[in-house]
Amino acid sequence: MNIVIEHRPDRLPMSVACQALGLNRSSVYERRRRAADNEPPRRSRKGSNQPRALSVQEREQVIETLHSEPYRDQPPAEVYQRLLEQNSYLCSVSTMHRLLHEQGGNGERRSQRPAQHSAIPRLLAFGPNEVWSWDITKLALVHRGVYLSLYVVLDLFSRFVVAWMVSKKENSALSKQLMNEATARYAIAPGQLTLHQDRGSPMTAHGYLENMMELDVTCSHSRPRVSNDNPFSESQFKTQKYQPDYPGRFDSVAHARRWCEDYFRWYNFEHHHSGLSGFTPEQVFTGRYQAVAEQKQRVLHARYEQNPERFVRGLPVVKPPPRFVAINPITLKEDGATATDRVNFPTITAAGYVSGK
Repeated sequence: MNIVIEHRPDRLPMSVACQALGLNRSSVYERRRRAADNEPPRRSRKGSNQPRALSVQEREQVIETLHSEPYRDQPPAEVYQRLLEQNSYLCSVSTMHRLLHEQGGNGERRSQRPAQHSAIPRLLAFGPNEVWSWDITKLALVHRGVYLSLYVVLDLFSRFVVAWMVSKKENSALSKQLMNEATARYAIAPGQLTLHQDRGSPMTAHGYLENMMELDVTCSHSRPRVSNDNPFSESQFKTQKYQPDYPGRFDSVAHARRWCEDYFRWYNFEHHHSGLSGFTPEQVFTGRYQAVAEQKQRVLHARYEQNPERFVRGLPVVKPPPRFVAINPITLKEDGATATDRVNFPTITAAGYVSGK
């Protein structure tokens, strides 16, 4: 059927008319040109017989061969090569794919492992020592191919490094030792702490998880092959390795420990963290940020009284640190709660069960 749309200035534009009718504007112009030149319309070859196409019997033979016992688990390229070695040629590889596609049998023909779905770790901290995040990074030595392991445990709410360790090894025994000392140093009560980590062997070893269960510490793990489920530890490592005095390669274990001791002292007590509104991790961890904020506000107020014309937006106000910090937070649409509510974020326990914190 030929559809001819005549364009008139007092009618709809061609683009609007074609959109309303679901037509392609280029096709309409081509049909108008053919009608004006008395050319017959083009015929579609979709339903026409192709002289080089396989016959019905040949198509059935190809399908039967692809579904036969020797070839039903093999891709068409493998079937094609095997048939050639047996002095047999049925059709091309692309034709095999096309015939399989028509029957819905195209794609991976071998048995596949079903998709694995891991729970999204969702953690929320409203204060210090509620959620800790930790990870291990490598420190290169001057000897090529030799690395040290740096263990760092971070308080999620304040970014305060509560424990760290440099070792030649990376195993679960050292992880247990580090966590035992850290929980004892900060007097962590049973059931108080949630510990987030990735899925490295020191974090998933049975001995380590059993030790965490004895301490009554809830363990949360990142999803497999998801690199951004532990962002705060990764961010701290970037801050560390992008320091101007970072040596790149250390001379020895003693050299690495000396440098890390100076770095973590600076990071905890002198580094004004952008994620903490310019306060140091120690100030937020201990609660001193309130007195520091008042002192900063007095300085801003004094300067504003001297030169108010320089502050076009009025008196500057010192922003407090965030009231809560979250990993993979639930959005308001998902949870139906306000931002000020203490949402019951689920975490994954060492045994793999979901519990509330």
